[in-house]
Amino acid sequence: MIIGLAYDLRSEYLAAGFGEEETGEFDREETIDAIESALRSLGHHPERIGNARQLVRALASGRRWDLVFNICEGMYGIAREAQVPAVLEAYGIPCTFSDPLVMALSLDKGRTKAVLRQQAVPTPDYRVVTDPERIDARGLDYPLFLKPLAEGTGKGIDRSSIIDDSESLVRVCRRLLTEFDQPVLIETFLPGREFTVGLVGTGANASVLGTLEIILREGAEDRVYSYENKEQCERFVDYALVTADDPVVAEAERIALDAWRALDCRDAGRVDLRCDGSGRPQFLEVNPLAGLHPRHSDLPMLCAAIGMEYRGLIERIIGSASERIAAWRPREAALRRLDGNTACGS
Repeated sequence: MIIGLAYDLRSEYLAAGFGEEETGEFDREETIDAIESALRSLGHHPERIGNARQLVRALASGRRWDLVFNICEGMYGIAREAQVPAVLEAYGIPCTFSDPLVMALSLDKGRTKAVLRQQAVPTPDYRVVTDPERIDARGLDYPLFLKPLAEGTGKGIDRSSIIDDSESLVRVCRRLLTEFDQPVLIETFLPGREFTVGLVGTGANASVLGTLEIILREGAEDRVYSYENKEQCERFVDYALVTADDPVVAEAERIALDAWRALDCRDAGRVDLRCDGSGRPQFLEVNPLAGLHPRHSDLPMLCAAIGMEYRGLIERIIGSASERIAAWRPREAALRRLDGNTACGS
């Protein structure tokens, strides 16, 4: 297959003047190289596209692909991860990972929690704050945990995210509202073990790859899987492979798979969980567009821990996404005819 590669290259954004933290979710050159190499080794023909704006220009020039391997995070908007899948849908071109609806929903952590609560998936009590003059945590017991509503890679999370009193609540909440220009999620703080569960597949074919326990080393920001801890994970974090022989891990994996299927996530990704004071796992968030750096991203690290090569992970992703290609081809052909029959102006 001819497979387009859609991605946000961090070095391009840094060169354009964007900051280190605001580009924290974007990809390094070695990630694109690794995906491209894996696709070639599987017999495919990868073509680099780039970010959403570059994709639009490529489509306007007439370029097309059998499938797009999409890892674009986007820069602006709570629905930014939905932008590339939505554009590709408009052109009838299938892509890897979740559809625009799921991408938009999952980045909004509050709405994701609301949907999963309807499906009886356990998740901490929460509030969403949009107004610095109306910060309301009534009904929630301290300590609390604060983070931006729609960020990843630990952005906005540090030691001050754990809140023990109303004064700190107001101060940190107002800072996050200003700094990230988006709502703030307030949750009941979970003090127990933290896990990230890797998943592959779609719907009934989805399954758990395995689970890593996040263990912070001495010198790390205490009790939080923060931006700093993630950026310097080799120094501050141990990723311990744990198995379903441990009943807590088995429960975490069951919750993760339930959440993945309830949200209609596709192909591969991660679900993050943490245990409450009684040791019961709770859903924190889902990442349907998980990082794919071959050595530093959680999902490939998990694959390495269970003995799966990076090429094998990419093969599983392509295999899952390929099941949708046959259904999309008639749409793309019809849209090409529409392009040929449509003229601008009046």
